[in-house]
Amino acid sequence: MDSGAPSFDRFVAVDWSGAKGVRHKGIAVALAEAGDGAPAIVPPPSPGGWARGEVADWLEALPGRVLAGFDFSFAPPFVERGAYLPGLETAGDAPGFWGHVERHSDDPDYGAAGFMRGAARPHFWMGAADGPKAGFLHFRQCEQRFNAGGGGKASTVFDCVGAAQVAKASFAGMRLLHRLRRSHAIWPFEAPGPRTVVEIYTRAMLRHAGGRGLKLREVEGLNAALAALGSAGVPARAYSDHETDVLVSAAALRALSPDRRWWRPEGMSRAIARTEGWTFGIG
Repeated sequence: MDSGAPSFDRFVAVDWSGAKGVRHKGIAVALAEAGDGAPAIVPPPSPGGWARGEVADWLEALPGRVLAGFDFSFAPPFVERGAYLPGLETAGDAPGFWGHVERHSDDPDYGAAGFMRGAARPHFWMGAADGPKAGFLHFRQCEQRFNAGGGGKASTVFDCVGAAQVAKASFAGMRLLHRLRRSHAIWPFEAPGPRTVVEIYTRAMLRHAGGRGLKLREVEGLNAALAALGSAGVPARAYSDHETDVLVSAAALRALSPDRRWWRPEGMSRAIARTEGWTFGIG
């Protein structure tokens, strides 16, 4: 391990949601403390599930040096076409783009459906009426690297259809990043600090635990993955896919963060770091 890597007291993983409404069953939050103790699910403040704004409230109030990973794309592709949304005036870097999304969104609880159906609408594939989906499949450099390395088929933020789409969650998340910049460094757009937020891909984190990136549905497999990351196991009970994803991801953030190479991935140039960003844990 490289002692030049940042050091943290707490590690948070968040499975995110871009769904309409204010409370979301699809959001799950896990917390791991420094050391090798088991990560734990953080219960939402309401039985109806987390509101997106409540996740930000909770994270901002969490004490100590914190590394938080969110499972959504922090920016659209930029390098491939030289713009985020060609033909639409936005910004030349990711923080500027987050501000653009915020200014053009009026949905409650950091939703982004209004942005996606406004002036940016021609850039999103929302069904057959938009023509062949192939014309919308633009990817960031990190996603291309992950796919080429056999990681699977990462989704594009411009595909809005189906259970695997990441568009709605990602653009809602960009509104959250615009807020969190006040209290956290957002890597790699900014150098990591005592309180840092990174993008994660839970499938990639599951691969770091020695698996093929497949969903974990049994506590035995979950605890085997945690053990592979140097973590104690969790109590036996039923866990949702969202919960197993964030439990492993919190432990993976703890295991990977002391290694400086994950903060300086081979394929990430300064231009990529400024515009598209990078998924933590992908080399």
